[in-house]
Amino acid sequence: MNAVFADTVYWLAVFRPRDPWRGAALRAKEAAGSARVVTTDEVLTEVLDGVSGADPRVRARALRLVRGILARRDVQVIPQSRDSFLKGLELYEARPDKGYSLTDCTSMVAMRTASITHILTNDRHFQQEGFEILMAQKE
Repeated sequence: MNAVFADTVYWLAVFRPRDPWRGAALRAKEAAGSARVVTTDEVLTEVLDGVSGADPRVRARALRLVRGILARRDVQVIPQSRDSFLKGLELYEARPDKGYSLTDCTSMVAMRTASITHILTNDRHFQQEGFEILMAQKE
């Protein structure tokens, strides 16, 4: 695999030392080897949303994580745009029977556009859309 998509679940598991998915996240990243890591602005927004009610120190650490991701040369962050929003919205609308979040939908569109088939997540919604999830098990 040339590239792997990093979902919110992955970034939060890496961020939180006692996250129950941390071991699975680290093993999945190791198994992905030198594959380029790709994520989106929407995913990073969701990471910060996930800790928005936390202690200010946790919020500050999360902010450093996101700024660090944005600065890394080995991670490609796909920018949010009106087009990514509208394409994600179309997929969201097309799957009324699914529990997909809009962020999931924009991620799925980004993955298809970039021909990425593997994702650092445990979210079965991606599997339902034909992607291979790499964090299938907790420790």
